[in-house]
Amino acid sequence: MKLRTARLLVTFGSFVAGLILVAAVLLLAAGRDGASKLPQVAAIGGPFSLTDQDGRTVTDQNLKGRPFLVFFGFTHCPDICPTSMFEISEILRKLGPDGDRMGAVFITVDPERDTPAALKDYMSSFDPRMIALTGDEASIAAVAKAYRAYYKRVPLAEGGYTMDHTAIVYLMGKDGRFVSPFSLKRTSDAAAADLRKYL
Repeated sequence: MKLRTARLLVTFGSFVAGLILVAAVLLLAAGRDGASKLPQVAAIGGPFSLTDQDGRTVTDQNLKGRPFLVFFGFTHCPDICPTSMFEISEILRKLGPDGDRMGAVFITVDPERDTPAALKDYMSSFDPRMIALTGDEASIAAVAKAYRAYYKRVPLAEGGYTMDHTAIVYLMGKDGRFVSPFSLKRTSDAAAADLRKYL
């Protein structure tokens, strides 16, 4: 019962943190000067060098040239992460051949447990075009900061720990710049149609 309560609290906390981050992202995108008519772009994203599930080094430069989705999570996540990854997989499937022109990236916030081997096993349940990235604690902290993603280690009463984290999907453009938060709360057909505008 305590484990269930802890997980519910973590899930609720992640949801609230996500809402706060969405609000912050939208405010940044709008710019501070309401009178300005020039579009403002939020400073989200940036250089990184991490390791994928096959042990290969992947940098932000490898992702440029096509739009891509970024999601921060961890393999021991009981619900939000696998659900989001499944939904992204479904969107890629709905894109058909156009899915090859779209990137999708899962970045762990739990590098202690999420080794390349653990990520490879986890990703076997999702679309093979998706990649998962890990790194040392400092590298993960840096990329999370660049994307303004929140995460925190949360001890569990019975021992061990879970991770509290934002559950936002970031849509990045072909140039690697942030476009907007990408909603998964719709049909995969509608989400795929939206993504086609950026291909």
